[in-house]
Amino acid sequence: METLDDVLLESDDKMSKCLTHLHQEFSGLRTGKASPSLVENVMVSYYGASTRLREIAGIATPEARLIVINSYDPTALPAIEKAILAANLGVTPMNDGRVIRIVIPELSEERRKELTKVAKRMAEECRVAIRSIRREANDQIKALQKNSKITEDERDQSLDQVQKETDTYIKKVDDTYAAKEKEVMAV
Repeated sequence: METLDDVLLESDDKMSKCLTHLHQEFSGLRTGKASPSLVENVMVSYYGASTRLREIAGIATPEARLIVINSYDPTALPAIEKAILAANLGVTPMNDGRVIRIVIPELSEERRKELTKVAKRMAEECRVAIRSIRREANDQIKALQKNSKITEDERDQSLDQVQKETDTYIKKVDDTYAAKEKEVMAV
C-alpha cells in the first residue's frame, strides 16, 4: 500500500510533467521568428523507417527568419522536404541539393490571434490535467485515512498541501501561457 509521502511525491511529479509537456507543445507553436523546435520533431521516412528530423540532419537558424537544415545524408533531402510539406507547418522548404532552407514568413494579425487561441487551448488542457491529478491524489489520501493509515489531521494537512501544489502549478501554466501569447503577438 502507498504511503502519504508516495501520494504527495507522485502528484507533484505528474504535475511537473504536465508543465514540461506544455513547454514542449509551446515550443512547436510557430511564432514570427525561426526556431529549430518548429521542425526538429517532424517525422521523415528515412530508408523505410519513420525518423525524427533532428536525428538525420543538423538544424540551424543563422538569421531571425531562416531555418537551415543540413542533412547528414544528402540523398535524404527530398524525403525531408516532403515531410516538412506534409507536416503542414505553414512554411515552404527550398531544396538546393545541399541544404534545405525554410524562410519563416511574417505572421498576419489573423494568424497571430489564431495561434493564441491554440496556445490557450493547450494551456487549458494542461490545467485540466493538473486538476485531474489533484482529484486522484485527494482520493488516495481519503482512502488512506479511511483504511486508518493516517489520521484525520494528516488527511486535512495533506489535502491542503495538494491544493497549494495545484494552485502553484496552475499559476505556472498561466504565466507560461501569458509569455507565449506575448511572444506570438509581438510584431
